[in-house]
Amino acid sequence: MNSALKWMPLAAVIALATAGCARDGFYDDRNIDYVEAQRSAPLALPAGRNVERYRDAMPVPEASGTLRPSERFRAPSPERLVSGGAVERDYVERREIGSDRWLVVGADPGVVWPQLQDFARARGLQVQASDDARGALETDQGRLSVRQGLRAGDSEVRCDQAGRPVAACLDALEQHFSARTATASAASLAGQQIAGEDRLRLEQHGDDWVVQIPLDIDRVWAELNHQLEADFTVEDRRELLEQNPQQHDFLVSYMTVSERERNPLQIIFSPDVRQMSQQIRLVLESTGPEQTVLRAENASERAFTPEDQRELLERVSGLLR
Repeated sequence: MNSALKWMPLAAVIALATAGCARDGFYDDRNIDYVEAQRSAPLALPAGRNVERYRDAMPVPEASGTLRPSERFRAPSPERLVSGGAVERDYVERREIGSDRWLVVGADPGVVWPQLQDFARARGLQVQASDDARGALETDQGRLSVRQGLRAGDSEVRCDQAGRPVAACLDALEQHFSARTATASAASLAGQQIAGEDRLRLEQHGDDWVVQIPLDIDRVWAELNHQLEADFTVEDRRELLEQNPQQHDFLVSYMTVSERERNPLQIIFSPDVRQMSQQIRLVLESTGPEQTVLRAENASERAFTPEDQRELLERVSGLLR
């Protein structure tokens, strides 16, 4: 037998034993990586480039506070994945609030805009005016429009006549987009201009945390309602109890981070011998024509700390990104 092979089992054992001893413990704490991360020099592009051809591929939101290593810090959770029993979201979905109706298409406006133009041509609609920058087509049958959706990578498509949605037109548009795929066409340069909107921002006001959303309150409520119905379905952990489109709020049952992190000793000496969820109201408030604030308000007798508030708002706002 080759003498080198004799030492392979021993080498494998040593490698396994030492691999788990990263940093000061048995497991590598990635939170430290976030705290100790250093800023690198920005990438310099040629000065003579065509600026219209470039935009942020992975935008990073501005931080509302200063991160200090001495503070308790938790690495942000990854975006949710489709669970084993869930169905992947459709390329085209309906949204509504009150009498308003529109479609959400799972592609950027730059991809959807050429498809909307194709729809008008295929239907033989007489285009009276076309605005590439705003993503709007004025036709003899109504106004077709596309704009950036609330979630990144989504578009909102509408068909209106005299300011009211046209049901038959939306049905036809849904069939049209359902026959396409997310990679049906490349984005035009004009269409890319439609997608240049800022998205959500988490801010701290005193002890309270809020989410600033630069969109109309009805659009936000309709999208949040759809996402909560799909995600807040875990019994005793997170559940959607009530939704009120008139008041623009939701009542949820949620197990807070403080409750989830109670240690066995705290549980023993607590009146509650098991982990419990509590009722919290998610409230949307309009602060301007295209400005909405999302708040989380305690609707139970249990404690609701600023850390609990922030963690819940991070999860909910994550459904809208």
